[in-house]
Amino acid sequence: MTDQMIFVNLPVKDLEATKAFWGKLGYSFNPEFTDENAACLVFSDTIFAMLLTEAFYSSFTEKRIADAATSETMIALSAGSRARVDELVDTALASGGSPANQTQEMGEWMYSRSFQDPDHHIWEIVWMDVEKMREAGQAQG
Repeated sequence: MTDQMIFVNLPVKDLEATKAFWGKLGYSFNPEFTDENAACLVFSDTIFAMLLTEAFYSSFTEKRIADAATSETMIALSAGSRARVDELVDTALASGGSPANQTQEMGEWMYSRSFQDPDHHIWEIVWMDVEKMREAGQAQG
């Protein structure tokens, strides 16, 4: 069985601005799936976001594109450390992103911050120490 992959499809207003935003965060795009209508944002070998112009996105659904004032989903990405969470979110905010939710700290085992990209999609960056989480759970249980 091959690894399962995920492709999150997101509508964007300005594809070039969106690509520039994610490039500032250090991410790359798969050129095989990137053109004037779409860009394939690479998070890992198995996780991608297909950033689609609104017109192109609309060709895949009969539903209206959600207004930026609504929220249908929050996308969470893991980070290797608390410092990496801060680095990514601070860079996003300095590169045209905007604040989303409050910072969340769950003791010594989980830390997350979030931002909205230029199209107001909410991205949560999360660091988690699973072993400490298990220890905390056993101490409470």
